[in-house]
Amino acid sequence: MLRQTRAAFDAYCATLANLNGVGDVAQTFNVEPTVEQTLEDRIQQQAEFLTRVNVVGVSQQSGQVLGLGTTGPIASRTDTTAAERQPRDMHGLVTREYLTRKTDFDTFVRYEILDAWAKFPDFQVRVRNKNTEQIARDRLTVGWNGTSAAADTDSVANPLLQDVNVGWLQYLRTVDAARVLNGPKVGEGGDYATLDGLVYDTVNTVLDEWYKDDSEIVCIVGRNLLTERYLGLIEVNANTPTEHVALKTLMTGRQIGGKTALIVPFFPASTIFIGNPRNLSIYWQTGTRRRRVEDQPARDRIVDFQSINEAYVIEDTGACALIEGILQPDGSGGWA
Repeated sequence: MLRQTRAAFDAYCATLANLNGVGDVAQTFNVEPTVEQTLEDRIQQQAEFLTRVNVVGVSQQSGQVLGLGTTGPIASRTDTTAAERQPRDMHGLVTREYLTRKTDFDTFVRYEILDAWAKFPDFQVRVRNKNTEQIARDRLTVGWNGTSAAADTDSVANPLLQDVNVGWLQYLRTVDAARVLNGPKVGEGGDYATLDGLVYDTVNTVLDEWYKDDSEIVCIVGRNLLTERYLGLIEVNANTPTEHVALKTLMTGRQIGGKTALIVPFFPASTIFIGNPRNLSIYWQTGTRRRRVEDQPARDRIVDFQSINEAYVIEDTGACALIEGILQPDGSGGWA
């Protein structure tokens, strides 16, 4: 680490210590509540799709799903000469539980990268963003691909973080399997002639009645399901830095079954999720973010250890549907 880099890194650690009221950030500490919320806001801003979902602090490790958003009509009339008016809970009567699990978000930055950044006045911002960008990536990856929460995760066997936590899609499979369709064939001779027909039918048969015409319901689509014509729109981002493209939500410029189609980072292939992004939530337990920043000269790097308890939740399962394992003609008389 160069002398200039050392001075910049020491200033970064001093700032972090001051913000959290600790003497030494190389010792594990609880992040101050205001700093914790600011950090959560910055993580959310790193990935466009995360700004569309709920990222909510909860005080308990487990509890009842909050039921954010309305879950049906509230209009009514009561003959008050015979009975009292009965207000309806706008958030529905949710009886499902959530459970936050400790997740480690540990990152490192090598000395040579720090040396390259040290000459810039925004050195501290660059170090911070390196961490928050990766947390945003991981949250999207877990949200779409997580199926379990292993005591000891294996990133080699589970490159899409399948064993880090139960994500949104697995949550729906587990708590409301009737909203999940598997293996439809789309194409000539299949169950549906087009993706439009598949989505239109799913919206009208799977979603609860009051969501079928909701203008905020979208289709999140696996890239492989869209034609070259629409995927070509991604090229407009060719001059954007790779790290930002990797976190960008893309509108394909078309609708599928009357719903706007989106391509979201790390979403699985041959899959369509129908729903309002605001129906998806990440709960993080307040007061559980622990952190330690270490200089590791033996490895020529600095390490930022962070952990927090979190859960991935669908607020109202009646407002969404999942279609997975979609098959299309393989060009040889079969389906793939």
